Amino acid sequence: MSHHYSGPDFGFPQGDARLDFTDLYAFPKPGDARKSILIKNVHPSTGENPPGPTTSEPFAPEALYELKIDTDGDAIADIAYRVRFSAFERGAQTAILHRADGAQAEGTGDTGRLIIDGAPVSLERESRVTEAADIRFFAGWRSDPFFCDVEGAKNNLQFTGYDFFADKDVCSIGLEVPKTALGTKELRLWARTLTPGGGGWIQVERGARPAQAVILVEEKDAYLAGEPADDARFLAAFAHALEHTGRYTPAEAKRWRGHCSQMFCLMTLRARHLFLITAGYSPTMRSILLFASSQMER
Repeated sequence: MSHHYSGPDFGFPQGDARLDFTDLYAFPKPGDARKSILIKNVHPSTGENPPGPTTSEPFAPEALYELKIDTDGDAIADIAYRVRFSAFERGAQTAILHRADGAQAEGTGDTGRLIIDGAPVSLERESRVTEAADIRFFAGWRSDPFFCDVEGAKNNLQFTGYDFFADKDVCSIGLEVPKTALGTKELRLWARTLTPGGGGWIQVERGARPAQAVILVEEKDAYLAGEPADDARFLAAFAHALEHTGRYTPAEAKRWRGHCSQMFCLMTLRARHLFLITAGYSPTMRSILLFASSQMER
């Protein structure tokens, strides 16, 4: 999926690239289906607005980076993996990982059961992985997996053939956990980033499926600050984009709206087979891209 540049005018949340959530992935470990891999990417190495390189500091030490997992289908977190980072000093940074369950996972905070402390952040090509019992953890710079002809997207999908992200990087947070640690039922997950404020934490980023913040231009702030359990309120805007940009009939747009239901903004995993549900490059995704293009031209 891609969720790049979800701040105002395709910038960054609070103007800070380190807070920008870009991708979420979940899949079985190759060669060992007993393990699951969860990856949250943040911090694009290059910005669109303003254009140019971002900071070399990988992660924001004041921020909280979270993976939230719903195990019973109510779009409320039952498991949360929470990552904080040290200050970036003398060219180095470390991470601390907690896991929260139940009511603690549903809430907001940086507490939970300590899993890893002092994990080194990878700044170069070498992958520095930290292990604790049956969990493996990685954080650091990696090649941006997204591909997009940005200039073509801006120009009504008149593509140039140039992949803007080919030589760009992101900062990855990767977890390898036993499948048994995630339960036995269908799972749903999302990622979010929080910063301190108001005596607690303020959610400044979140997402799971592709391009949600782009589609919900008029309601972007409400979406980024919201919770998946309340996402049905955004389905009308999604249907509007399909009808008025994708040439869907009102009936077809309404059908897609009903199909998406509460799962509009969540990624779904099965207990036996983990997979991403996305629109792909179907007519639906083409409609989304066209809608995004029209917003970039504003």
